[in-house]
Amino acid sequence: MKKLFKILGWILAVLLLLVVGLILGFRGYYSLQSSRNLSEAGPEAPVTTEAGQAFRDLNKNGQLDPYEDSRLPVEARVENLLGQMTVAEKAGLMFHGMIVMKNNGDLAERPGPGNPFSFMIPINSELVAGRSMSHFNLMQPSSPRATAIWHNNLQKLAERTRLGIPVTISSDPRHGSGHNPAAAMSASAFSQWPEPAGLAATRDTALVRQFGEIARQEYRAIGIRTALHPMADLATEPRWGRVGGAFGEDAGLARRMVYAYIKGFQGDTLSAESVATMAKHFPGGGPQADGEDSHFEYGKEQVYPGGLFDYHLIPFEQGALAAHTAQIMPYYSIPVGQTGEETSFPFNKEIIDILRDRYGFEGVICTDWRILTDKGMFGMTMLHAPAWGVEELSPEERLLKALNAGVDQFGGEWAPDLAVGLVESGQLPEARLDDSARRILRDKFTLGLFDDPYIDPDAAEEIVGRADFREAGLLAQRKAIVLLKNAETGGMAALPLGDRPNLYIENMDPAAAANYGDVVSTPDSADYAILRLSAPYQPRSGSLLESFFHQGDLDFKSPEKERLLDILDTVPTIVDMYMERPAVIPEIAERSVGLLANFGADDETVLDVIFGGFNPTGKLPFEMPSSMEAVRNQHEDAPYDSENPLFPFGHGLSYAADSTAAMETEAQEL
Repeated sequence: MKKLFKILGWILAVLLLLVVGLILGFRGYYSLQSSRNLSEAGPEAPVTTEAGQAFRDLNKNGQLDPYEDSRLPVEARVENLLGQMTVAEKAGLMFHGMIVMKNNGDLAERPGPGNPFSFMIPINSELVAGRSMSHFNLMQPSSPRATAIWHNNLQKLAERTRLGIPVTISSDPRHGSGHNPAAAMSASAFSQWPEPAGLAATRDTALVRQFGEIARQEYRAIGIRTALHPMADLATEPRWGRVGGAFGEDAGLARRMVYAYIKGFQGDTLSAESVATMAKHFPGGGPQADGEDSHFEYGKEQVYPGGLFDYHLIPFEQGALAAHTAQIMPYYSIPVGQTGEETSFPFNKEIIDILRDRYGFEGVICTDWRILTDKGMFGMTMLHAPAWGVEELSPEERLLKALNAGVDQFGGEWAPDLAVGLVESGQLPEARLDDSARRILRDKFTLGLFDDPYIDPDAAEEIVGRADFREAGLLAQRKAIVLLKNAETGGMAALPLGDRPNLYIENMDPAAAANYGDVVSTPDSADYAILRLSAPYQPRSGSLLESFFHQGDLDFKSPEKERLLDILDTVPTIVDMYMERPAVIPEIAERSVGLLANFGADDETVLDVIFGGFNPTGKLPFEMPSSMEAVRNQHEDAPYDSENPLFPFGHGLSYAADSTAAMETEAQEL
């Protein structure tokens, strides 16, 4: 027995040594990589003075170069800097990868257990100093103060590179409910607003511009200078998993919302006070075949059975481009039957030429994320590259084809060496890099990043989530709520409720409900039930990413459907449903006494509407079909075309003496 214990002891000791060795090796690897990258960076930029004005000597040559002189026109500064850049530095501009930070604001120089993304993404110094990159999509920011500190640390590192090119930080939407982390982030410290579909439900362009102005201030406070939004897509296919991020299915409504949204973020002209917008997903990502998303191979086809390709261009032409969006992103899809080759948007020259030739767009065109490569750090697969139509091409060949189509920048990639290799092999003229670098640098100069990229951590704490910003977001949540049904019982409308009824609740904080009534544990002991539900979907289990996209049928299935109907048959029930997509709920609509649609709203907001503290004014931004058969029979590219919809586009009631006057259905704009 002693011998056995001795053997076990040796085994444990060896395992312990292996673990310690792996930890030390892990730390040593990243320590060496960080040291190498930082050693390649030079000193911080000294400040020079001319005519009493201070300038940063970004290339540390002891003189004021034109690109360092804020008094000169942007184009002159761009050309001066471009003439000093190497091929590697130009290529670095053209890759817009993800980046992570440490929660305390330090640079992320090795992966950490608190952030799983850090194991798939190169360390900060490798991206900035090692690969000459300067555009980053920030994943999982920390507190506003820590994020501002990290941003300044990253800018200081960028200042130490050969030419001192500043970093541009971008972000997916951060002010909504954030149910799909692949498309949007949760609001966290930011003010919380309804999703874009909810902004459209308000029909209030002044409110949408106010949202953009508030979001711009919160973004800038932590260093975010590019918004990877708005979505100018039309939600004509109700099964699509990204309906909630669009401004509905009507082109006229969407173009007004997109225009106001961009004006809020950018202002009337792009400037040092702006956040640049990247409108997406050109030429409109809504008409997905059967509603399947083109992140995945089974959803790669975008179809136009109604012949309405040009209808989907309206929110871009009359919204995003009219508002002078700085940047535009194409989606992954193949526009079936619309172009000479069946390739996805970023590789399809006929699609990109619509922007460049028909509309004369001179801004940056950035691809959606990871169309070139599949792998992250250590060969880990982050996303199977949705390079539909060119799957057989190598990453280098894909890059060349997209550049030849007219793309400027590649989202979600950290591979500037691919572009460098193409130039060195003679397959890609350096002048082609210059074309894209000019557009990219123009935005950096116009945003004022070369002159002063730094921010105030104290101001970040004060601005992000400021009380008046939060109040504005909560009011917008209320304005977005759509009252779909208000049944009459005994000659009176069921809503608003009053007199502190006994309430049976589901998916609601009991403490919030207790402010309005007495919470009971069973439906049969309640005066009313209030059910907070989410629009149904069919869960997918192919991958973690797939699980984020709520796709498939729009109706509740057994046994959940029967369970809900049993409650509705037991007690008068108010149903509030989060409409990230339209829902097919004819039985629920028939048996409920009150039915509301929200687009991201907290419990207090919904209860305030139910109990009459706020008179609902929202109008549906899309129709709600009456059956799945009607959904399957409609055209993916056509707005409001399902047969006998349960609630039409524009439907919405208010609390009014004359309920028929309260209902409005908008004129449909085809």
